[in-house]
Amino acid sequence: MMRRLAMIMVALASAALGAAAVAQEFKAGQLTVVAPWARATPGGAKVAGAYLEIRAPAGVEDKLLSARSPVAAVVELHDHISEGGVMRMRRIESIPIKGAKSVVLKPGGLHVMLMDLKGPLVAGQQIEMTLVFEKAGEVTIKVPVAPVGAAAPGGKSGGAGAGHGGHKGH
Repeated sequence: MMRRLAMIMVALASAALGAAAVAQEFKAGQLTVVAPWARATPGGAKVAGAYLEIRAPAGVEDKLLSARSPVAAVVELHDHISEGGVMRMRRIESIPIKGAKSVVLKPGGLHVMLMDLKGPLVAGQQIEMTLVFEKAGEVTIKVPVAPVGAAAPGGKSGGAGAGHGGHKGH
C-alpha cells in the first residue's frame, strides 16, 4: 500500500512540474506575454529575478511601465550594464515594446526584480505577478518557479555566469 501511494505521489509531482514547464501565454490588449518564470531562492535570500517574453504584432508599440507581486514588497524593472568591464544591474523606468518584435526578459539582461521577498520562492510553485503597460493596461500572470540556478524555464541549469552580479539569490 505504501509503495503504491509513493508511486502515485511521484506521478502527481512529475505531472505538476511538467505542467509548469509548458509555455504559458497571457494577453494584455494586443500584446502577448509568453513563458514567464522565476528562480527559486536559496535560504535567506530576499531577492529573485522573474523573466518572460513580450510579443507585439506589427504596428503595435507599448511600454512595460512596472510590475508588482504579492510575494515581494518591492518590484522593479532592471537591466544589466557594463561599468569598467564589470556587469552591474540598474533600475530602469520602462521597457519599450516595438511592433512585430519580441522583448525577452532573461538572466543577464532585462528582467523583473522581486525584492524584499515575503518568503522563499520554492521550485514547483507558481507566483502571481501583475504587469502594467502604458497602453495595454494591466495583466496578472502566473509565474512558475524553476530550481535555484536555473537559466531557463523548466529548470535548465545556467552554469557559470547564470547569476546576477550585485544581487544574490536570483
